[in-house]
Amino acid sequence: MKKYIISAFIMLMLPNVFHSQTVKNIDEIAPFSEGLAAVRQGTQWGFINEEGTMVINFRNDIYWNKDADTSKKDISGVQYPMFNEGRCLITKIMEDGVPVYGFIDTKGNVVLEPQLLNVYPFKDGFTTAVLFEKSMKGKNEFNLDIYEFKFHDVMLDTSGEIIEFFNRRYNIQMTKRRYQMPAMGVKQLSAGLVAVYTQDQGWEVRKITLNN
Repeated sequence: MKKYIISAFIMLMLPNVFHSQTVKNIDEIAPFSEGLAAVRQGTQWGFINEEGTMVINFRNDIYWNKDADTSKKDISGVQYPMFNEGRCLITKIMEDGVPVYGFIDTKGNVVLEPQLLNVYPFKDGFTTAVLFEKSMKGKNEFNLDIYEFKFHDVMLDTSGEIIEFFNRRYNIQMTKRRYQMPAMGVKQLSAGLVAVYTQDQGWEVRKITLNN
């Protein structure tokens, strides 16, 4: 009788021991990075943890490019969604057909709304990017809105705060037909040391103060 009771108790416990969440209808699974792996369902991506639990639900703003040149370090080299220092790229297409980029955290919260035209991965809590700003200036004689576009090379921290403004950028065409992703104008070399590109003088090395 005692043996029967123990066996029955084990059988009752087994469903709880082996129960786990099942994520179904997956088209693609990216490599794990920082404990999370992106999973694709159609054109949407979400993230699972190392126990297979869905921690970020499927969404259509996560950036990826199956034809990416993975030898490049900027946006053009991002083939799969991956977390880098707790941040993953998101994107949106503006009304002119130009893509802009931002970040979410490991809970799926938006840290930086898409407003970057190009960006490097985070390193030691910081990254460099090409920032895009669009502000309304008024109306023209046909009562159409007039906008001013501004572009800057900047340094950001993982909270999305701009730490440093570098060069003002020009000659970036913000229409789908003429747009070309701008090359990065600032590179991190080490903590507090960056290389900055200027058209007149080429690359120069600058020391900056970082508060991490």
